[in-house]
Amino acid sequence: MTGGRRRSSSPAAASMPDVDDLLIEILLRLPPTPSSLPRASLVCKRWRRLVSAPAFARSFRARHRRNAPLLGFFTQREGTISFTSTLDPPDRLPRGHFCLKPEDGCRILGCRHGLVLILNPMGPQFMVWEPVAGDLSRVAFPPDFSDGGSLAYQHAAVLRAPGDVNAGEGHSIPFLVALVGCDRAFTRTFACVYSSQTGAWGNLISTACPPEVPMYKPSTLVGSSLYWLLGPRMAILEFDLDRQFLVVIDAPLKNCFHKELHHWITPAEDGGLGFLCQSGNNVQLWMRKVGCDGVAGWVLKGTTELDKLLSLNSEGVPLGILGHAEEDNMSFLMTGTDVTMVQLGSSQFKKLFRIQNICIYHPFASVYTPGI
Repeated sequence: MTGGRRRSSSPAAASMPDVDDLLIEILLRLPPTPSSLPRASLVCKRWRRLVSAPAFARSFRARHRRNAPLLGFFTQREGTISFTSTLDPPDRLPRGHFCLKPEDGCRILGCRHGLVLILNPMGPQFMVWEPVAGDLSRVAFPPDFSDGGSLAYQHAAVLRAPGDVNAGEGHSIPFLVALVGCDRAFTRTFACVYSSQTGAWGNLISTACPPEVPMYKPSTLVGSSLYWLLGPRMAILEFDLDRQFLVVIDAPLKNCFHKELHHWITPAEDGGLGFLCQSGNNVQLWMRKVGCDGVAGWVLKGTTELDKLLSLNSEGVPLGILGHAEEDNMSFLMTGTDVTMVQLGSSQFKKLFRIQNICIYHPFASVYTPGI
């Protein structure tokens, strides 16, 4: 008796992806401008439902956080921290957005990675504000820098913690706060880092301190290092976060006195360290290079004649650099009675408005997903 041949069963056909899942993957790839999701929501009810979901907004912000657009800048006047948009319609955010009135005596120190760092000297403590999500975290000074401690505060910086590409799914951005200061005799500079993930400050590190303190301007992040411009005689403090060391390096114009709004540390086009120096109608761009002998030094990359680039009249003489956006390599210049945003590398510029008060401009880059 012979049995019949048994027919082998074919594997189950792979199930097709859900249509909503496919749409979500497509919509997540929209450009991270404020108008992208509101415009997409007008296509149909299904698109509106998908982009209106809080989980989608969190995923959209997390996906584009590394290439977040420059939304505008923060300034502080009469105790109020105010935001001004630099985008054109339909992406321009209305006045009053991201407004914060902190406790008396508070001072904004800088913005980076969608975070704003504020000093509250009464704590003493730092406040880390995430304007898009509305989160506000408070970080107490480490004991050595607190009232009665042996060290004096000089400046601080905030940045997103490394390895947080998928962070933000239902919780705040993990962050670091880097604090720099000096001893009471001004002989050594000290630094330490706070991690929101551990809730603790790291070990103190130090280096010999030249007499070029205090620090006037916000820090600049280049690679894994933070840089501060020291004054009154110009020098630069480098804090390497990865290798945990401090070092003081010369500025290009080390024999000149630091003028508060005429010099700025910037990232260079090659990913290295750059330095802007504004004098009259000219802005010099310096780059730090390592020579064939292994010694690092400054090289003049070029000079931009602002009067020719911006077609300035006799009343529009550049008076200073108000701020610099790291991600976009965009400088905010005070030209006469106007504020002009200039990208020196590409010679692109945009006149923003008439200046209202002379202060530091803190550029703010983030992915903003407005309510739909």
